[in-house]
Amino acid sequence: MTIATNIDIINARVPGYQGLQMLLVNHQGIIELILPMGTVFKRVPAPDLQVLDVTGDWISLGGVDLQINGALGLAFPDLQAQSVSIMQKISQFLWDEGIDGFLPTLVTTSVENIQRSLAVIADIIPNQQSLSKILGVHLEGPFLNYQKRGAHPAEYLLPLTVAEVKQVLGNYAHVVKIITLAPELDPTDEVIPYLRSLGIVVSLGHSQATANQAQRAFELGATMVTHAFNAMPPLHHREPGLLGAAIIHPDVMCGFIADGQHVSPTMLQILIRASHSPFDHQGNGLFLVSDALAPLGLPDGVYPWDSRQIEVNNGTAKLPDGTLSGTTLPLLVGVQNLVKWGICDVEDAIALATEAPRKALGLPGITPHQPANLLRWHWDETTKELTWQRTLYNS
Repeated sequence: MTIATNIDIINARVPGYQGLQMLLVNHQGIIELILPMGTVFKRVPAPDLQVLDVTGDWISLGGVDLQINGALGLAFPDLQAQSVSIMQKISQFLWDEGIDGFLPTLVTTSVENIQRSLAVIADIIPNQQSLSKILGVHLEGPFLNYQKRGAHPAEYLLPLTVAEVKQVLGNYAHVVKIITLAPELDPTDEVIPYLRSLGIVVSLGHSQATANQAQRAFELGATMVTHAFNAMPPLHHREPGLLGAAIIHPDVMCGFIADGQHVSPTMLQILIRASHSPFDHQGNGLFLVSDALAPLGLPDGVYPWDSRQIEVNNGTAKLPDGTLSGTTLPLLVGVQNLVKWGICDVEDAIALATEAPRKALGLPGITPHQPANLLRWHWDETTKELTWQRTLYNS
């Protein structure tokens, strides 16, 4: 083979590849090939060739956050026509935090608010200039179980019927990529097939579903679980519940939060040990989410949250009654936490925020022909710290 490139990244570890690799990037900023070090190939002479030796550091694509509720003071359900400029700032902020793409998440609110936010995002998506891209919307509600609503306002919860789903989606079904719902609310078994017919990924969450009810939802086409352990029955040795059914299902992926507050690190270790590697495409999988709220990027303090207030302390957000409502930690902090807690090796931790979310959406991971939006991860054996930086990007 004959290769024409202008950047060679050598001596790199790449999630999903064995041994040291070299990544060959062309003049358009596209990955041409990923080859084991020492591979012999012919090269078109390139006087501007640059060689970056990363000396065994990890190279990955940027993160993809499938559940993020806001940032820089803006909650995505509060989007207005004049919010375009702040959305551009949020996209730039997320890019600086190592995120290549994200799904603005709309939590339970009025149908009018949902429709307005969907309309704004639908207008933004085709005209995006920022490097961190909006990939669509995650609709978290309003079809949730009252008993597992968590911080979602009860007055806006809706029954789970095709008619209600149509009302909520309106003309914007094409914008919605994921919808979180409680499957036990639909005794007709009609809603999940309807959503799948629209190309929307169905995620189970904020639910009291039994293992049998969850299994039925998976048979109907649900393929995801929203923030594992949170807002669902706990694992139990006689009733494994929604999460137990998901863990053993070969085609279901579970999102989870690694801030140390939503789920105990010990329980995360159990979850990860019970699940297959992100690279075992024959098995089920996991992916990291931030579940970050509007104060992401702002200091700790008290902030408005719909008609209520939340208090952010050390990156954890709670309602005045103590109900956990979310976090303000960026996605890649979860990667660092998993390694720091000794739950994952570096490769799997990186993959859980970069490769696995793409897999959950059916997007390609780090392979040839992808834009070279790359992060460089360094593991310091002395300090036991994992750090990252943007090392290359396709503008």
